[in-house]
Amino acid sequence: MLALVGILIVFSAVFGGYLVEKGNPYVLLQPAELLIVGGAALGIVVVANPPAAIRRMAKGAFKAFRSTPYTRASYLRSLRLLYEVFSFAQRAGVMALESDVEDPAKSRIFSHYPEVLKDREILRFLCDSLRMLVIGVTTPHDLDHLMDLDIEIQRRGQHEPVAALSSIADALPGLGIVAAVLGVVVTMESIGGSPETVGQKVAAALVGTFLGILLCYGVVGPIAARLESVCAAQTHCLEVFRNATVAFARGSSPILAVEYGRRSIPVDSRPAFAEMEITIRRDAKIPPVASQQPENHAAEARVV
Repeated sequence: MLALVGILIVFSAVFGGYLVEKGNPYVLLQPAELLIVGGAALGIVVVANPPAAIRRMAKGAFKAFRSTPYTRASYLRSLRLLYEVFSFAQRAGVMALESDVEDPAKSRIFSHYPEVLKDREILRFLCDSLRMLVIGVTTPHDLDHLMDLDIEIQRRGQHEPVAALSSIADALPGLGIVAAVLGVVVTMESIGGSPETVGQKVAAALVGTFLGILLCYGVVGPIAARLESVCAAQTHCLEVFRNATVAFARGSSPILAVEYGRRSIPVDSRPAFAEMEITIRRDAKIPPVASQQPENHAAEARVV
């Protein structure tokens, strides 16, 4: 939402200043110039990117206008989820997580976290990593390398739409110059006409340059930068899950493994240890082990 507000501020400042200078707003309405700049930019997108990248770019541009889902509260819930998973695996054995990682929607743990179920990248990342522990085919070192590789591949995929938007932003001023040059060509054809006609055509030519520069530095460039920060936030979240899971695989207690994850959270969104501990004690619900009688799950959520 802040991204949309920022773009509105840009347009308000630019066009507001133009009106303060008693500029005629109708002079800026030049469909031909907009067609040249916008159509050429669209053509560059089609030429330079495969269809999958174009789809990711469209989704990414939409994502840039949404608030980041990775907030202090969401990180607290993620840490609580990890604590429940690790505590259950410690009590029942890692093999007991098989049904949870195979069908998270029906899991006694994951089903309590709808925001994680909706985030397909995070969910697959965590479940695939836990699956390696369940089938017992990896060491903690191999698991660390595997999760790091997954994060890097996801980071590259997320950077594709950022690079595509940045390339469009870089091209827009040049396209504005192309539109201006074509406007000058049209103007030269009108030499000998009335001064008013020549002036209108010169103004139309300059609008092309104006559009290219404004769209570059006021719209597309900032959207690319915003999308890059959104992708970086998702990468940070993946790092939290990675560090906590690897720590548990190395033999750390559930609370220590979760602490590894908490220390991986960016400072601006990182909850304090006391806040995390209170949340775990109060809200964590660890499923009972099959051989145990059902009891109050909240009482079982002790920090060990």
